[in-house]
Amino acid sequence: MSSPSLAPSPSASALVTLDRVAARTPDGHTLFSDLSLAFGRERTGLVGRNGAGKTTLLRLVAGLSEPAEGAVARAGKVGWLEQRREPHAGETVLDLLGAGPAMAVVRRVLAGEGDADDLCVADWTLEDRVGAALADVGLPGLDPDRQAATLSGGEQTRVRLAALLLEAPDLMVLDEPTNHLDADGRAAIADLLGRWKGGAVVVSHDRALLRRMDRIVELSGLGVAVHGGNYDLYAERKAAERAAAERDLDAAERGAAQVAREGQTAVEKKARRDKAGRAFAAKRSEPKILLGAMAERAENSGARETLLARRRSAEAEAELAEARERVERVRALAIPMPSTGLAAGKTVLALDGVAWDAPDGRRIVGPVSLRMTGPERLAITGPNGAGKTTLLRLISGELAPTAGRVERPVAAALLDQETALLRSGETLIEAYRRLNPETTPNEAHAALARFLFRNTAAQRIVGTLSGGERLRAALACVMTGARPPQLLILDEPTNHLDLDSIAAVEAALSGYDGAMIVVSHDPDFLDAIGIERTLGLRPSG
Repeated sequence: MSSPSLAPSPSASALVTLDRVAARTPDGHTLFSDLSLAFGRERTGLVGRNGAGKTTLLRLVAGLSEPAEGAVARAGKVGWLEQRREPHAGETVLDLLGAGPAMAVVRRVLAGEGDADDLCVADWTLEDRVGAALADVGLPGLDPDRQAATLSGGEQTRVRLAALLLEAPDLMVLDEPTNHLDADGRAAIADLLGRWKGGAVVVSHDRALLRRMDRIVELSGLGVAVHGGNYDLYAERKAAERAAAERDLDAAERGAAQVAREGQTAVEKKARRDKAGRAFAAKRSEPKILLGAMAERAENSGARETLLARRRSAEAEAELAEARERVERVRALAIPMPSTGLAAGKTVLALDGVAWDAPDGRRIVGPVSLRMTGPERLAITGPNGAGKTTLLRLISGELAPTAGRVERPVAAALLDQETALLRSGETLIEAYRRLNPETTPNEAHAALARFLFRNTAAQRIVGTLSGGERLRAALACVMTGARPPQLLILDEPTNHLDLDSIAAVEAALSGYDGAMIVVSHDPDFLDAIGIERTLGLRPSG
């Protein structure tokens, strides 16, 4: 049986239209203005740097917020994916689906306990539609009466997406739908969107998901840029744009240098003419009136040449400034990683039958045996609930094993997806000096500047940073101290990063010369950082 959710009812070609829309933060900061855009029956991937206003734009499309200026028109039914939250006590899968009351009516009638009103409103297709919606998100056979709190976070997200399918909207609006999902969950969402017949607007940094899009819309402080095609075509165009910007900058620099040389040549030429004129006048062989006329012509000619030279110099400088600004807009972030000095034959980690049991006796992870030598790169994979984060805590020393032995003879740093080593209320300088107490304020400023937190940016409060900025700050704190860690442990490092920040982190980690252990469900990321081998975990229960 095919799901009716994959064939929404027909509607106008433009399902949502934004006309000269502006949005501002509560403190009055303008996120975007004069924005005009339409969404129809295509799959649109919405990308942009953190803080550009992507989620705000989604809420405007879904009708959850009103624009500061302009108008939003809707010609179809718009569905919004509820974001991850903790289930309420006693909440079931049916409740997450929004189908609890309607299913109760059907069950009362079937039990012979319904009244006339129940008979009138009973939806006899509901059970089949619930089953089909759950199957569409990769959860076939899930018990609708199961307690929602027993589901993993990824399963809860998938159930909420199934609830959206039950609404059968013309346009789905999804904000990071694959965040916190394992590989199977990501594949299920990507497959669903690949088959979706209606419109979809998706904010995501999941490149596999963005490859299912029909177009990419990039949001920035300059407005929106619409790119036809999927993520790979968008990435190709962005690379070409960066290359063109670099070429234009090179040409502008050469042009400005040429103008400067020509200006200097003109100054020197005028100086020689003036010197010759003064020598000629000193001979007093010509009438004063003729000498005066010659001097006036020379002065006027010199003024015109000076004005022309200034104008050409100003134009060259303006072109150079514009070229530099364009390069800054499209240039990827660069994060330098210092050397750790890790020797190729040095043992980095040894796990011997390591396991961890919860206080109630449940086995969470293990037993695991593993050895790493030199600058190896290992990915730990597995479905949600397999114990990946627990294993990272055991490796880092944050958690003591209940069985087995951990040997880690090198300095290590664990960066989790929330970058918990940073405290939200402290400044970056305070965080750096807390984690590196031997450094002076000047040394802390210099270290943060290497990771692009220059001048007053080093005084920013950690809690105000975007996900990409927090990870960059955490890397600065652990990588530039007296002993850079020779083992870097990363737990879903890209979960809260925009595409530009992911590219910067990938480039930085590619240049890291220590050992690395990474938990990530992003195959593009794992490929980019050069993962050499994989340790797969399965739920112990």
